[in-house]
Amino acid sequence: MKFRAIVLLAIGMSLPGCGGGGKSAPQGAAPLAVDVTTARRQDIATTISLDGQIAPLQQSTLSSTQSGTLAQVLVNEGDTVKRGQLLAKLDDSQLRAQLASDVASVRQAQAKLAGSDVQAPISSTQYASNASSAEQNLQAAQNRVSSDIAALRNAELVYRSNEQLLRQGYVAQTTAEQSRATYVAAVAELTNARQALPAAEAALRSAKMGLGQTQVDQATIAQNRAALAQAQADVLLLQTQIAQSAIYAPFDGVVTQRLLDPGAFAGPNQSIVQVSEIDTVYVNANVPDEDLGYLREGTPATFTSASLPGRVFEGRIFDVNATPTTGTLSYRARLKQPNPGNQLRGGMLVTVSVQKELHRGAVVVPLSAVIAGDSGSSIYTVVDGKAKMIPVQVGLQTDTLAEVRGNGVVPGMVVITARPDALQNGSVVAVSSAPSAKSAH
Repeated sequence: MKFRAIVLLAIGMSLPGCGGGGKSAPQGAAPLAVDVTTARRQDIATTISLDGQIAPLQQSTLSSTQSGTLAQVLVNEGDTVKRGQLLAKLDDSQLRAQLASDVASVRQAQAKLAGSDVQAPISSTQYASNASSAEQNLQAAQNRVSSDIAALRNAELVYRSNEQLLRQGYVAQTTAEQSRATYVAAVAELTNARQALPAAEAALRSAKMGLGQTQVDQATIAQNRAALAQAQADVLLLQTQIAQSAIYAPFDGVVTQRLLDPGAFAGPNQSIVQVSEIDTVYVNANVPDEDLGYLREGTPATFTSASLPGRVFEGRIFDVNATPTTGTLSYRARLKQPNPGNQLRGGMLVTVSVQKELHRGAVVVPLSAVIAGDSGSSIYTVVDGKAKMIPVQVGLQTDTLAEVRGNGVVPGMVVITARPDALQNGSVVAVSSAPSAKSAH
């Protein structure tokens, strides 16, 4: 407790004696009025004060990769939204019309592929059958030629023999003529057989070319399959574009900005709404390089804001950035702070305090009691109504208190906190009453 001294002027008075008048006693110097308090033992700590700002835990400004007229905006600023909730929608009617056309193209491609898949085995079997028949026909034609050559040779031999025998008179004329007719017929048969042979060979070549058509059919199937895949990809692309025309909340939060209204044209990546997660917020503080060693993950901290007078928030350092902020020698430290009632708002300026040093059980006095001089620091105490200067060593200091050490410095001693400039060691002082603790001697 601090006491305000009242100057008490001691004036000597002469009492009247018998038979004569009295004189005033000589008057000494007037006491100096001072304020006093007592030194006390307590913990004292110094703190680091950091400028900071509130930031949402997550914040996204949402847009669409598609362009089009904004058909719906389903939320307003301040609305609470849930993850996956539809927030806005572009007009997708043109995309849906194109999707219907592409779906029809897929069905057409599927039918074409199915037809080629069914026809290919049938054609392949037919090609193989034709080749086999052509080979058999060629073999038969070749056999016929061979047979007709043998028959011709035999008929010619008989014919030549009968002609000679006819001249010798051993055979009848009719026999010779008959062998000659057989010979002529054999010549005709061989000629016909030889003429049929090129046609059989050509038929075989054609059938073998048909076997090559199987590869063409397989290439056609592959082409039809690729056309189907392309049509399906076109459908998937349209479905993706339609999905991208709708904007959904990426997380639970609050709508903090509504940037466009229905009817406006939204280009690709043009901002439409902003969603912020503020149930929990970050408290970002700038830490100078020289104070970096006092902050680490888990370090206790408090912060206040002029926007919320009288409130002191407690938390712990969540993380400290490993690199300084661009263009500065300060680092960003963060607290991850629960925010019930959304009292802490994004952008709010705060002052973050972190304990720097702590001395437990120190003797402390008001900072105003400490006198700094050329020869060092000192304090005044009061002994027998006079000021007594005591040299001290000053330890930790706060805005209002100072840790002091020295001979005669004990808890409970009276110290002068406010003094006139004329106060010196040994000056007479006056106080209205002494503090509850006894004066130190």
